[in-house]
Amino acid sequence: MDIDRALNILKENGYKYTGKREKMVNIFQEQERYLTAKECFDLMQVEYPGISFDTVYRNLSLFETLGIIETTEWDGERRYRFHCNRDLHHHHLICTKCGRTQMIKVCPMHAMFGKPENFQITGHKFEIYGICAECG
Repeated sequence: MDIDRALNILKENGYKYTGKREKMVNIFQEQERYLTAKECFDLMQVEYPGISFDTVYRNLSLFETLGIIETTEWDGERRYRFHCNRDLHHHHLICTKCGRTQMIKVCPMHAMFGKPENFQITGHKFEIYGICAECG
């Protein structure tokens, strides 16, 4: 995902292009990692000191619904990042200290199951959590 694509998705779906939404999209582009809603809120307050947490949260929810961002959860907290390439099936190693990800090039699902009989898989999610070399 990039900024232009994210803003086009908003426009294509009838949502207004606002400075706050553009700033949120820029934050995800710049950070290149999973962020909590609180981290996003704190980064938004630099430019928009009066912004409410509800505004940030509503836009995170909208971005998730539109496929602009993807989510995961660890330590009981939901985290958000720019959605990866939609056309390339892959999974991630996720650093639980900095939130950065590394793509896993092979789908573990295929290695574990192959193609199950009498069952059509419509989706799955596979993530490995740990500490990256920079944080370790």
